[in-house]
Amino acid sequence: MSEGKQKVKPFLMFEGRAEEAMNFYTSLFDQSEIVSIERYGPEGPGPEGSVVKATFSIHGQQIMCSDSPVKHAFTFTPSISLFVTCDTVEEINRVFETLSQDGKVYMGLATYPFSERFGWVGDRFGVTWQLSLEK
Repeated sequence: MSEGKQKVKPFLMFEGRAEEAMNFYTSLFDQSEIVSIERYGPEGPGPEGSVVKATFSIHGQQIMCSDSPVKHAFTFTPSISLFVTCDTVEEINRVFETLSQDGKVYMGLATYPFSERFGWVGDRFGVTWQLSLEK
């Protein structure tokens, strides 16, 4: 999917950990890649080398992220999450287990009336993920 075709993209704002998170996510999910990275130079306003704007994809869905040079009194909240449909039991198990390390489990990986296998987890960066197995 080319960047121009997807009109709505989730945008994740970090405070210095955007590249670390993006590398973590693209190493974890199947069919994922870093599409582009634009970094701050010595002129700022963010620390040199931190992320002005980056795009990565998971299963063809593009997600943007950045490092805010401004410290905020807020962070991610579980009231919005990224919903990912996994292709195999192995993928959902691996992704759920890895995302939950140093994170928080909101709904354990199990069978629910709406999904054969589903889990909801907040990762170590505070981003929340709903994972469901493809039927």
